[in-house]
Amino acid sequence: MRSSGINARAWCTLANEALRLDGVHSYYGDSHVLQGVSFALEAGKLLALLGRNGAGKTTCISSIVGLVPPREGTIRLFGQRISGLQPENISRMGIGLVPQGRRIFQSLNVRENLLVARQRERTRPDPWTIERVYDMFPRLQERHHQMAGSLSGGEQQMLAIGRALMGNPSVLLMDEPSEGLAPLIVAEVGRTISRLRDEGQTIVLVEQNSKLALDLADSAVILTTGRCVFHGAASQLRADESIIAQNLGVFQGHS
Repeated sequence: MRSSGINARAWCTLANEALRLDGVHSYYGDSHVLQGVSFALEAGKLLALLGRNGAGKTTCISSIVGLVPPREGTIRLFGQRISGLQPENISRMGIGLVPQGRRIFQSLNVRENLLVARQRERTRPDPWTIERVYDMFPRLQERHHQMAGSLSGGEQQMLAIGRALMGNPSVLLMDEPSEGLAPLIVAEVGRTISRLRDEGQTIVLVEQNSKLALDLADSAVILTTGRCVFHGAASQLRADESIIAQNLGVFQGHS
């Protein structure tokens, strides 16, 4: 299996399905966290991965990127099996991650954080470069020599997103990007995600803010104690808040 990305011919002939999980079981030690999770994501779409705290959302993300390899089941990226590969190979195949808590390199400046994540540009329209990241986040360009640890929380989140984009991912995983941010910054992060989606970036979005996630999403998955209890159109959840109330609690943003 190639681990250096998707070649030009493949990029033009990919099936419409970007990511598929089939019967994924993942563990932390003896703790059985994901219990047969299955879902699929269409290329160029945004999937909201929802669930209460401890439902298995971050474990699902960690399983996709290879940090918590599934013991059973398969994960495929554009039809190619990635479960069982090392995380660095999964990254090269085209999975990008904006981790929970941002995890930027605080002792490096903004530009260095972006450059360290740069991967060879795949054959795709409008690849991500440092100039393009600066175009999306002008504040990062203004602070390109500033140490990342001295940035505000919102700026650090912009940097975490920009760093992931520098890998030119075919599928971008975003784990709680609005966590700990002020409402105005949450709205700005939402606009950034919307812009990426509109530009055709395939995204899996993990969010406790269910209203933000569903306002952006094409489809949604709800996890409850490691099991998938809903997989369908986001519009179905937006139209039936009882499903949200039953599985997540209050639909944030609504009275």
